[in-house]
Amino acid sequence: MNTAMILCAGFGARMKDYTRDIPKPMLPVSGKPMLEYSIRHLSGLGIKNIVINLHYLPDKITSYFEDGKKWGVKITYSHEDTPLGTAGAVKKAGDILSVTGNFLVLHGDVVCFEDYLEMLKFHESRPDAVGTIVLHQRDRSNSVVEMDGENRITRFIERPEKEVKDKKQNWVNSSLYCFSKEIFKYINSGGFCDFPGDVFPGMVKKGVLYGYPLTAYRCSVDSPQRYSSVQADSGKGLLKNEKL
Repeated sequence: MNTAMILCAGFGARMKDYTRDIPKPMLPVSGKPMLEYSIRHLSGLGIKNIVINLHYLPDKITSYFEDGKKWGVKITYSHEDTPLGTAGAVKKAGDILSVTGNFLVLHGDVVCFEDYLEMLKFHESRPDAVGTIVLHQRDRSNSVVEMDGENRITRFIERPEKEVKDKKQNWVNSSLYCFSKEIFKYINSGGFCDFPGDVFPGMVKKGVLYGYPLTAYRCSVDSPQRYSSVQADSGKGLLKNEKL
């Protein structure tokens, strides 16, 4: 695996004034855009081919990262006239992503230092796996994920309308994915399509979606409060790639 897609097309509306003039993945943390931490981490793992989808203020990203050579990677940009959702974005970039067999899908507003090569080994150890997603535990969340003894996901509910009182585990979706090229069979052709809402439930029914417990630092910057948290964590030295 040497290819990853980083999703960066969103408006970052929940960040309010923070993202008025800048895409959320470009918000600075200790003097570097959040997105740069992911690119540096991927490069350090030997994952050198990166696809970034763009929609909101795309020039802010392309003018900074250009072709990626400065970070030892090759960046290809996938421009979206209208946002296509997480799965729709992957479908659009399918000609690039499907070449290498297995690939990562990350979110540009998630700072994480998971060892994705170990995740790939796990994914490949499950011959029927089409997707493996990073999971973490949280007592209260807007998603419900349950696994069996082989880490096969047996239940997946994203943003349930009411409390799921019979949930047996506290795993939740971390929005970090590894896919085999067979994933394209599960994504509707054209238009908006989202992995949690539109794709994963069908994969669970087929028994081809697995969970990989988080083992490293992760912060999803989905609010001003989380942005403050990642900045504080950086100050504590928790962002291990900070000195690269």
